[in-house]
Amino acid sequence: MRSDKTGHHAAARGLALAFGLIAAVPVAAQQSTPEEGAFDAPEQPIPPVERPVDETAAEEPAASKPASADAASSDEVGFAADELSYDTGADVVTASGNVELARDGYRVFADQIRWDRGSGQVVASGAVRAVNPNGDIAYGDTVTLSDSLRDGAIDNLLLVLKEGGRLAAVRGERFDDGVVQLERAAYTPCAVVDSKGCPKDPSWQVNAVRVTYDPNRRRVSYSGARIELFGLPIIPLPGLSHPLGNGTEGGLLVPNIGYTNNNGAELQLPYLIALGPDRDVVVTPYIYSRVLPMVSASYRELNELGAYQVTGYATYSRQQSISGDADSRQQFRGYLDASGELRPTEHWTLSGSIRRATDRTFLRRYDISRDDRLRSTLQAERIDANSYFRVAGWAVQTLRVDADQGMVPLALPEIDYRRKLDDPLLGGKIMLQANSLAIGRSEGQDTQRAFAAARWDKRLISDLGQLLTFSLLARGDIYHSSDNDLTDTLIYRGEEGFQSRFIATAAADASWPFIGEAFGGTQIITPRVQFVATPSVSNFDVPNEDSRAVELEDLNLFSLNRFPGYDRYEDGYRVVYGMDYSLITDSLSVQANIGQSYRLSNEEVIFPDGTGLSQRLSDIVGRTDVRYENFVRLTHRYRLDKDSFKIRRNEIDATIGSTKTYAQIGYLRLNRDIASSIEDLRDREELRAAGRIAFARYWSVFGSAIVDLTDADEDPLADQDGFQPIRHRLGIAYDDECLSIGLTWRRDYEAIGDARRGNSFLFRLAFRNLGV
Repeated sequence: MRSDKTGHHAAARGLALAFGLIAAVPVAAQQSTPEEGAFDAPEQPIPPVERPVDETAAEEPAASKPASADAASSDEVGFAADELSYDTGADVVTASGNVELARDGYRVFADQIRWDRGSGQVVASGAVRAVNPNGDIAYGDTVTLSDSLRDGAIDNLLLVLKEGGRLAAVRGERFDDGVVQLERAAYTPCAVVDSKGCPKDPSWQVNAVRVTYDPNRRRVSYSGARIELFGLPIIPLPGLSHPLGNGTEGGLLVPNIGYTNNNGAELQLPYLIALGPDRDVVVTPYIYSRVLPMVSASYRELNELGAYQVTGYATYSRQQSISGDADSRQQFRGYLDASGELRPTEHWTLSGSIRRATDRTFLRRYDISRDDRLRSTLQAERIDANSYFRVAGWAVQTLRVDADQGMVPLALPEIDYRRKLDDPLLGGKIMLQANSLAIGRSEGQDTQRAFAAARWDKRLISDLGQLLTFSLLARGDIYHSSDNDLTDTLIYRGEEGFQSRFIATAAADASWPFIGEAFGGTQIITPRVQFVATPSVSNFDVPNEDSRAVELEDLNLFSLNRFPGYDRYEDGYRVVYGMDYSLITDSLSVQANIGQSYRLSNEEVIFPDGTGLSQRLSDIVGRTDVRYENFVRLTHRYRLDKDSFKIRRNEIDATIGSTKTYAQIGYLRLNRDIASSIEDLRDREELRAAGRIAFARYWSVFGSAIVDLTDADEDPLADQDGFQPIRHRLGIAYDDECLSIGLTWRRDYEAIGDARRGNSFLFRLAFRNLGV
């Protein structure tokens, strides 16, 4: 279960408005009690329209003369009515027929209002309707109050809030000190009529024996409160209390309930501690049936410089060895997650994050995260209209079973500076860049790198509509590395010690769009060709830290350097050609591209076999995006072998359906046949599926599955048989405008140490517009 933290504000505002109406003009509502039809919709009242005062009123005593309701000040009560009479003997003023009474911005509309000037009692009757300055309306039949319109009692209150919530009470009373008490009160934010205007029962409501409002403390307290779900009292809330308005104050949040194969039954009891309007702490005990409890604490703050949060988990439990042997021991286990961003000036930003776990299976064991690595960062950035500067550092904790933490790099510092200039001679733009990076490992190769670069780009549009782009790049690098022999992959090592290289590239790119009408819409066909020339580069003399995961794809087909990162740079002479296509109609959108490249030189190939770029003629790559209204969304990315047209990469992501009923499928197959010694480019085949079916208006069933289809033919290191489920889930949910209920069953098939495979159950219950 969970609670919408902003939800209690709506309930609190509803109560405050009710109290305000009671203080100004308390009214009586329907004759039903909160237990029996408390939220039945009243008949639509007559709209508030000013009525002319009866001319006979001029003969009445001055004290009873009706004044314009709009003109009523804090010291006077304004009347507007069809008829006004004064009984001199009884000293009673009676206003009848479309009566409006106003004071301090509050208004009461009724068929009749009777004011006994002797006793000071005011009685409003007949289709009474009270409106406060915010537009909230209270309905009733009869109300009795003092002539100050400040004190009095009310029976059977029904208050309809502007936001749609309703508050009902059998009786309400306001005391001299301003404290207001409601007896046998009920609140719900749920609709009590359907789209056709027919009455319906609310999904949930809060009932209480007594509700007390203290205007000095701006706080509402409940006695004997309980939540009723579909008419059944399921959750008692003893001591329920919350502040009014948009502020935040501490209290117990709605608990979470679940069951996991690792820890058994689970109960979470989050408690909010408000330290101010911009700071709070949430402390959550986790109680399990199979293991010792766990506790988490989260601190959040928003100030004039920015925002940050710190979350920590801690427990004492038995950790099983990752290798799966019988070794296990009781020990402290936990996790720290902190992040934030500060902006001390207009251009500077300081940001960072810390993610660290005591061991590799803690996050999976307690179902906190399924990440296989935790990255901590720290950086300072300065950005203005023409320049960018960053100093950063990062560290990674691996959670992979077969990874050596000593081989995971630590980067400190990483410095990058860029400046954009206008070319005063040839036109176009010039980008200057300086970059440095230092990478260290406790058990592996260390590398330091620095370079300076300048790039010139100029775009032209010819008289025939061709888009022409010319580019020049010059870059100088210097590297230093040590312990190079500790890197297992030979092509990543580079030469030990200081190394340098120079890179120069010239490129010309031309595209020519053809636009016309087709299929009831607009069609654009754009042929594109690019020429790139780069003299030989000493790539293998320097280490490769950031350019390992290389593969030809639609995103990098026309890049000057088709390696990611900076450590490898594609040299030689090549021509790249392709075509973009788009079709846009009122209901259909199609975006597609396809392309290939050809090397014009016989320079040494630096791309590994299987990446699609190792031969003079590259593989064919493409992408297709299809959108049909809001019903079909399809993305297909592929790479075809240049000789056999065999699919080397096939990636499909598709969604069919509406937001309530839909089916999703994702499929990825990498069949690149890359050597197993290159660990960054393994082949893989995976299927992902998910779906939801809505029924009975508010109910739905949903499910998802992930299946690893990789076998030994695709990855020689794979130990699966080609069909290995990873995880799947199945559930049922109820969602309306004010209530969300869900029950989910999940099964995990992977076991890592004490994060065992098995079944988990999660029960989710969220009351919208309610906070505790």
